[in-house]
Amino acid sequence: MLVYGMQLPVQSQSALYAEPWEADATTEDLAEIARTADRTGFSYIASCDHVAIPHRLAEGMSTIWYDPVATLSYLAAVTTRVRLLSHVAVVGLRHPLLSAKQYATLDRLSDGRLILGVGAGHVQEEFEVLGVDFDRRGPVLDETIDALKAALGPDEYPEHHGEFFDFAGLGQRPRPVQQPVPLWVGGSSPAAVRRAATRADGWLPQGDPRDKLPAQIARLKRLREEAGIEAPVTVGAITEALYVGEPAWSVGRRTLTGKPDALAESLRAYAAMGVDQIQVRFRSRTRTELTDQMAAFASDVAPHLND
Repeated sequence: MLVYGMQLPVQSQSALYAEPWEADATTEDLAEIARTADRTGFSYIASCDHVAIPHRLAEGMSTIWYDPVATLSYLAAVTTRVRLLSHVAVVGLRHPLLSAKQYATLDRLSDGRLILGVGAGHVQEEFEVLGVDFDRRGPVLDETIDALKAALGPDEYPEHHGEFFDFAGLGQRPRPVQQPVPLWVGGSSPAAVRRAATRADGWLPQGDPRDKLPAQIARLKRLREEAGIEAPVTVGAITEALYVGEPAWSVGRRTLTGKPDALAESLRAYAAMGVDQIQVRFRSRTRTELTDQMAAFASDVAPHLND
């Protein structure tokens, strides 16, 4: 069954996707978008992770990146159903016991709605200023995932002994509500796909075009089978930008627009590839236009995603 979620606006404002209205958006705008997702059947809302952006990248990335734990914890309090996804947390920047404390608390406060999405990161200066080896971020992430699984498990005194992290005899409560906490890996590199196949419950590709996804999904599942992992893996995809209906303004030639049935037909192609969840983004000029688009998608497009 194909479900749908969304990366939240406002909390990250890269020039690649931020709309002009987000620059002046308020906390209440963000909360109302989350409440709309909660009301209208979105599977999850997601928040990104960057600690600090260097001057060389600031023009394109901006320096607006809300902390995902703080953001999702705040939004947990104004929602009741929608799941809370870090997409993605650069967990290699932090000791796994620190990340476990933060995300276990978030899972407890939200009554078990966390999805922990993790990725390797790409901003070298972030790693350097925090004293983390950028060139070894892949192996560090691999071990961090293993350590997080232990630290987020049922044991009050988790234990892990590895090359980068070593801990035992240290208690952490509260424990997460979920056992296990779903862990998804983001990224489309060969290393990220292998990491998702062998260490995770789900895969979050980062912008793979439609024609590239089938081969990536086939590789993901082949690697998982070769590793002897029988549990299913949740396969995601980020769709093209969407606008339900015929826009009265220029939304860009790559945006999918039109009647709900046509949009649903187009998006069903993802399910045919083996995708389980799609991350959608809507073009908008105001918060109200965005929440109207979300509601229209939920009422008119989503019911036909699985026809």
